[in-house]
Amino acid sequence: MTTLPTLIRSLALTALLSFIAPVVLFLGFFAFLCTMSWVPGLETLGQTGANDLLQFLAIFGNGCSVEGLFVIGLTCSFVAALFDTYAFYSYQHLNDH
Repeated sequence: MTTLPTLIRSLALTALLSFIAPVVLFLGFFAFLCTMSWVPGLETLGQTGANDLLQFLAIFGNGCSVEGLFVIGLTCSFVAALFDTYAFYSYQHLNDH
């Protein structure tokens, strides 16, 4: 029974960090593109890139780019939690033998 709190703590931390990572990545890239649109000569590239990024996120969010960002973050979080559960189980199983 002592492994359950360890598993829960590990799953919570993994899920949280795996949700935050893609959200920060997309927001950072979006901020970079918006900043690039203020640079003379790169306005078109920055605006086009920001619009394309918002359209890409809207695909996953039924037309809403914020919802798409959450869907991608939750998907990454779920996959990482599954991997962490598998790794935790494998580690416990290998230590028994």
